Amino acid sequence: MIKHKQQIHPSGESGFTIIESLVALLVVAILLTAIAPVIVLATATRVQSRRVELATQAAKTFIDGIRTGAITAPSAVTTLAAPTSTAARRISDVAAVAAVAATGSTPATVATAAVTGRPQDYLINTTNMAAPTSATGLYCFNQNGTISTTDCSSNQFYIQAGRIVQSTGVNDGYRLGIRVYRADADFPLIASTVNTKYTQTPFTSGLGSRKAPLIEMTTDVGNSTTTFQALCQRLGTATNQSCQ
Repeated sequence: MIKHKQQIHPSGESGFTIIESLVALLVVAILLTAIAPVIVLATATRVQSRRVELATQAAKTFIDGIRTGAITAPSAVTTLAAPTSTAARRISDVAAVAAVAATGSTPATVATAAVTGRPQDYLINTTNMAAPTSATGLYCFNQNGTISTTDCSSNQFYIQAGRIVQSTGVNDGYRLGIRVYRADADFPLIASTVNTKYTQTPFTSGLGSRKAPLIEMTTDVGNSTTTFQALCQRLGTATNQSCQ
């Protein structure tokens, strides 16, 4: 009878014990816990950045469609009231001037109060448009690149658009205001105001706000009959300036 000799492995070639395996798993778990927020932040930022980029492309496609006539101009029209002393639009700060008495051939001047000017006081922008309360009247930017007000089967973005004018003249062109929202937005939506900006940024620690617009912009849409006076007024006429 042939006897098989039992092989004895040296202790250095033995496998991990259960305790050693558990310690290794614990170390890996601690490391993953430490880097998980960084991974989540990087992923969210990449997704949000791509979303804003696509929204910008959608807005530019919409503008091109409006200018070429492929897309019907929005029916929503906001007519701005003319500036008054109580609701002024000023182009810059104006320092106060003290009254000066007449001396010799120099006539006397009256005192004038200081005027504080801010760009938002006179520039025409999307803050002149109300935020959407429903999808009614919004354009749908579909994943195949088409823009429609009826076909939203593969909607990627909602586009709010409106004409901003300072007169009712239809032959002078208009200021086109645009907001782009996510397709999964929860109505009613929000929009930037004169004092608060709500547009989303490409860098975020989360998934971004569904209610806030991805991008807001304005552009001028003119035609062959657009006058300089009309263009100047749409860009924003300051109370202490005039279109010349």
